[in-house]
Amino acid sequence: MLAFETALARVFADPNMAVDAQWLAGGVEPALPIRLIRKAPDEVTGFGGTRVWSETLRADVMIAQVPEPGPGDRVTINDETFEVQGEPLRDRERLIWTLDLRPL
Repeated sequence: MLAFETALARVFADPNMAVDAQWLAGGVEPALPIRLIRKAPDEVTGFGGTRVWSETLRADVMIAQVPEPGPGDRVTINDETFEVQGEPLRDRERLIWTLDLRPL
């Protein structure tokens, strides 16, 4: 597992893959500097007999940097602030959190 963790750390350190951000637990200072990978997949959701298309914003963060994220935590990327909505999900290896974010 150590080799996989080392490889992930390199991916998150790569400026082409990840960005600098600030983590605010509970949405309050002090902010913790982190690296994250932004993902913005389109999502189609069924609602009654209709399918609704929407844009989403998700981010992957290393569990080593943010051990216990939760709803209401905030992330600032450049001048944009986002709030974590819903429960974060861990990957199978328990190395990465995937966060569902909404702009503030």
